[in-house]
Amino acid sequence: MERTLAQAATELGLTRPRLITLMQEKSLLNKRRLPAYPTRDREYLRVKDGQWFHERYGLQYSQSTRVRQVGIRWLAEQLGLELPAIPADRRDVA
Repeated sequence: MERTLAQAATELGLTRPRLITLMQEKSLLNKRRLPAYPTRDREYLRVKDGQWFHERYGLQYSQSTRVRQVGIRWLAEQLGLELPAIPADRRDVA
């Protein structure tokens, strides 16, 4: 499962702008908020290509960063953060 930067920030207990700032300070993201080293970090981060049609300007393209499942723990290690505690699963309690 992949997460947007906003979803990853929530899991790490941060806001999206704060996560982006920390990632840029550690040179994980470039100025366009895309992975600075897409080949090196491909197991943790990826670039999602998007497109849509605009009535006036035609086909438009966008790119955004996605964080892979294993990337959450990796990001926490890279940024020196502690992951929030996972709540106990109480569904099996009768």
